[in-house]
Amino acid sequence: MSVGLVLGSAIAPERLPGLAGLAEELGYQELWFAEDYFFTGGISGVAAALGATQQIPVGLGVVSAVVRHPALLAMEIATIARVHPGRLRAGIGLGVPAWLRQMGIKPRSPLSAMRECVTAVRALLDGEELTTEGRCFRFDRVRLAYTPPSPVPLYLGVLAPKAMRMSGEIADGNVLSVLSTPAYIRWARERAAEGAHDAGRRDTRALSTFAFFSVDRDGERAKRELRESVAFYLAAGGPNALTDAYGISDELAAMLASGGAEVVAREMPAQWLEDLAVAGEPDECVEKIRRLLAAGADSVALFPMPSERSEEMVRAAAADVLPRLT
Repeated sequence: MSVGLVLGSAIAPERLPGLAGLAEELGYQELWFAEDYFFTGGISGVAAALGATQQIPVGLGVVSAVVRHPALLAMEIATIARVHPGRLRAGIGLGVPAWLRQMGIKPRSPLSAMRECVTAVRALLDGEELTTEGRCFRFDRVRLAYTPPSPVPLYLGVLAPKAMRMSGEIADGNVLSVLSTPAYIRWARERAAEGAHDAGRRDTRALSTFAFFSVDRDGERAKRELRESVAFYLAAGGPNALTDAYGISDELAAMLASGGAEVVAREMPAQWLEDLAVAGEPDECVEKIRRLLAAGADSVALFPMPSERSEEMVRAAAADVLPRLT
């Protein structure tokens, strides 16, 4: 059973190298660095973590396909992969719509932007020269001077059904968002498998799911401490395929119609915290991780919250949760 960590976002940048080194020392099996705007940079965070560790795989999960031009994204991935061969995984998504709106970014076609970005990044990493004119991106004799010594796995971080099917066509795996439930994991695997089948792909695909994490001998305290974080992400993402799978889209939409994350935090039922996060006493957390793995996740990456207690959570999970899983 593979259990990793999600770092970055609300964690201050200067703390990332120390936490990454601690995670490797304590036996976590992978690291992922979220790039949530406007917190801690994902690419720089990945580079810092790789520099502070020796062997643990580190994932960029996820970076937006439209905030950087794919040529620059490929250049950054190639640079990191050459410095730390065989340890990088790159997750690409569209980006949270609310954050893209803050930057005035609106792709003409989200699906086209994703497909063009991922296929271009793969081609450039493979050493190809690109001269293309797509719906979203243009390349004029673009070639990387330094390509990776070995292939870098490309994951997609997407939500919608068409995008999830597309991931099966063009990506090596999926990284699923925090708030994923067993039902959503099963749904995501089915959609990606359909896309892989349509593309004639038979290769093995990986699926890693993120999960908000809080553990405490007082299980209710652990859940309370995640309420605002869960509400923030529900409000930022709004009703989508993830909330559809859990069956709360209409209820969430009604809450958001009367306000933002504050309303969601105040009004959401306690059961949402039970089901949308790995939180509670150690035995509860173990059982929730097992459910996610049994639903089809190859690995669960724990996102420790609140951020000011991240090191405490990392140590507590290693002491009280991981040993009960193996």
